[in-house]
Amino acid sequence: MLSTVSPAGVPSQRTVLLKYFDQNGFVFFTNYGSRKAQHMEGNAQVSMLFPWYGLERQLAIVGTAAKISAAESLKYFSSRPRGNQLGAWVSQQSQIISSRQLLEMQFEKMKEKFRNREIPLPDFWGGYRVKPISFEFWQGRPSRLHDRFLYALDRAGEWEIMRLSP
Repeated sequence: MLSTVSPAGVPSQRTVLLKYFDQNGFVFFTNYGSRKAQHMEGNAQVSMLFPWYGLERQLAIVGTAAKISAAESLKYFSSRPRGNQLGAWVSQQSQIISSRQLLEMQFEKMKEKFRNREIPLPDFWGGYRVKPISFEFWQGRPSRLHDRFLYALDRAGEWEIMRLSP
């Protein structure tokens, strides 16, 4: 789950598909015209939540989101199924549409446009990397005596580990 804040200060959250992570952060992909992308352009501070309800665990990450390079976006885009590539071209993510039928008609037009050729990376689509500044690990325990550990970057760029009260 990714949480952002609008320029008016209104929070919003949604499920995103985390595609990969590396030493620099956590990467997901979206349309640059989407609501989440617009929010991140105005305020790069985001929160991510990974719940495991059955295990009574969760990981909350706070960090800064930034676009990844076009080359990195192209590498991932090229690995996607053809239908997903076409869908990226068709979807004007977060915009109001009049009907599902219109969306499907646009998809068919895009299939025809790129018939028998490689589908290029749209200039309005790509990835974001969330560089973490804190991680909070939560483990449910009996009697609400949960375990909580906060890993936070200090001014020197070192990770501090703190136990938090439940």
